[in-house]
Amino acid sequence: MAGLDAIPEVEIDPEGVFKYILMRVSPGAGGSSGHYRDIVRGTKSAEYHNHIFEKVNPAMQALGFECKCLGGGKIDHNCKDQKIRVFGESTGYGKADHSVTAEKLKKVFTGYEVTWSDDKK
Repeated sequence: MAGLDAIPEVEIDPEGVFKYILMRVSPGAGGSSGHYRDIVRGTKSAEYHNHIFEKVNPAMQALGFECKCLGGGKIDHNCKDQKIRVFGESTGYGKADHSVTAEKLKKVFTGYEVTWSDDKK
């Protein structure tokens, strides 16, 4: 079984405004408790936040991990200006901790200006 470290922390679309979710991935039954990794997933192809979870969760389960959605929101990814804005919330999952999401994005998108707010739009 691949370790938690093998799971990319961030996978988002390269451009545009889209929904995202913050998920906590942990080892499944028999795994060491207390170990987990929070990951960010976002895509324009998701009409609703649960569509992202429904795609990622089975893939993680196949690797032996359990997933829990910590909330959602939206990401505005402007690759031309190297800016990412995190905002909004998920109707079904509630608002993700955008500050956690922003820190994850900063690690992957070095050189980008990453901002977040609790604004709905």
